[in-house]
This record gives sequence, structure tokens and C-alpha cells, in this order.
Amino acid sequence: MVVMGKEQQPEEGKVVQEEVQVVQETVAPEEEDDKEAEAALVHKISGLAAAIGKLPSLSPSPEVNALFTELVTACIPRSTVDVERLGPELQEMRGRLIRLCADAEGLLEAHYSDLLAAFDNPLEHLSLFPYFNNYILLSQLEHGLLARHVPGPSPSRVAFVGSGPLPLSSLVLAARHLPGASFDNYDICGDANERARRLVRGDGALQARMAFRTSDVADVTRDLASYDAVFLAALVGMAAEEKARVVEHLGRHMAPGAALVVRSAHGARGFLYPVVDPEEIRRGGFDVLAVHHPEGEVINSVIIARKPVSVDAHAAGGVGHAHAHGAVLSRPCLCCEIEARAHQKMEEVAMEQLPS
Repeated sequence: MVVMGKEQQPEEGKVVQEEVQVVQETVAPEEEDDKEAEAALVHKISGLAAAIGKLPSLSPSPEVNALFTELVTACIPRSTVDVERLGPELQEMRGRLIRLCADAEGLLEAHYSDLLAAFDNPLEHLSLFPYFNNYILLSQLEHGLLARHVPGPSPSRVAFVGSGPLPLSSLVLAARHLPGASFDNYDICGDANERARRLVRGDGALQARMAFRTSDVADVTRDLASYDAVFLAALVGMAAEEKARVVEHLGRHMAPGAALVVRSAHGARGFLYPVVDPEEIRRGGFDVLAVHHPEGEVINSVIIARKPVSVDAHAAGGVGHAHAHGAVLSRPCLCCEIEARAHQKMEEVAMEQLPS
């Protein structure tokens, strides 16, 4: 495009230039306010990250709790900040902060897992965990999105990757949303799984549906084909390339038609958890069905994806729903379809009642 000098501009060009200038003068102050707010927020978070980095321990304590509460409070409100566009130094700070958050979260969960294990039935006291309500809302959101975007029978076999010492997501999903499903919880830490097992010992029915496997998901291959749905915790693969490798591995080994639920982050919440690009999910071999960025108490964004069913399976009239003995590519019976539609409608109503 050739830009004319002032002496070459026709009269109508002056009018256009003046109109554009008026628009710019109208918009510029708002943009300037956004930039100032972003700079102030990043400055505040950088200061909190420095203070957290100097703590002698990340185990729960008044000082640790106060700093992380201030950090989360700063990151939760809607923000125009795009963490992916930060400069190298701020990106390095953000990476360190996410790891500090992960370490602190692990220690907090271990602390409360030990506390709950002292009760005869730990599951009756889960509300002692200070963020239990967040898990209630997040699990409700995830299940509602899953039912809406992946119609069909409810999952009968579920894997939760990165379950940790206090597997609240699995416990809530199993007890409230998927009462007929079995859950395999994967964590790379054996101590975390031992803690998790103690929590279900007082509930025989739930204990029978809950398995805890000490394994890196990168080493799990054939078993991945037996799950109808796989949930990927936010802190599994904290760097973008690590997350991409995990997703690609799941895409290679999960069954056609199986669902993948990925936790991500958006806006300033990207200082707390890794941001997952939906394109990485697609490159991993999945169809991305929904990307939801909640506001309020629920911090994590949710991505719903599904492994495509092959052309041959579609030609055979299959739906590609995975079950315990591999992918079952037969069409569900009419009763199942009616039940699924009714279930989906109930979930849509529940979704509408969720806080925005």
C-alpha cells in the first residue's frame, strides 16, 4: 500500500483522515486504560511471585496461605492480559510461578488428605478442604459440557490423569455425576496414590469403582483404548511442549469416539495454570468440540475434545464409543438414545443454573 503525503491527499481524504482521528481519540483512552491495568496487574503478580519464591517452605502456613490467596484474588477477575504475548523475562517468571503453584497445591492436598484420613469415613468430611466448592462447580461444569457435546451413553470407564493425593475431581464425578462408571486414577507419585486410597476405604461401593495406578501416562498404551473418557489435569505437562506430547500420546492410543477433557486457563489465570492452545489438541489427533472460559470461582478453562471415528467405522454405522473391551462401533439402541437425550436435557438445565 502506498501512503500519500499530506500535499498529495485529495480533499475527501482529509475528511476521512479527520473521521479516523476522531474514532482513534474515542477508542485510544480505553485502550490506554486497559494497558495501564494490564501493566499494574503484571507488576503486582511479579511482586507476589518474588515473595512466594523467597518462602522457606510452601507447606500450608499463615504466610503461605496469605500470599497464595492474594495471588489467586489478583488473577481471578476478567482481564485483557494475554500471557502468551509476555516478553521473555515475564514468561520465565510465569513458568516459575506456575511450578511454585503446583508444588504448593500438592503440599496443600497432601496435608488435607492426611487430615481426612484420620476419620472413619473420610468422604463424609471432604468439605473441610478450603476449595472443595470449587471442585464441586468444576466437576459440574465439566460433566455438563461433556454430556452436551458428546451425546450418547454416559461413560462407563473413565481415566483421570494427574489425580494427586486428594483426587476430589474423581470423587465428585464418581459420586454425583457418573455413579455407574469405574475410574482409573493415574499419578506418577506412589505416595500420592497411597494417600488417595485411604480416602475411599470407608465407602465399599465407591472403593470398588476406584483404582489408583502409579504410572507416567506416557508409559500407558493399550489400556488407554478401554476408556470412554479421559480427564487431563491442568498440571500434567506444565510446559507447552510437555502438554503437547501428552496429548499426542493420548491421541495415538485412545479409542475412536472416546472423549478427552482438558483443563486449561485464560487471561490472568494463565499465571496460575498452563494455557492449552486448542490447536495443540487438534494436532494431537482430536476434534475440538467446545472451549469454555468460566468466570467466578471456577478458575480452570475446559476444553472438550473427541477422537474421531474412522471413515470405515462411519460406513459401518458406528458411533465410536469406547468400552472396557476396546472400541465398540455399534449404534446404541433406541432406549439408550432416548435416555441420553433426556440426560443431556437435564445437564443443559443444570448448566444454565451455573454461576457465570
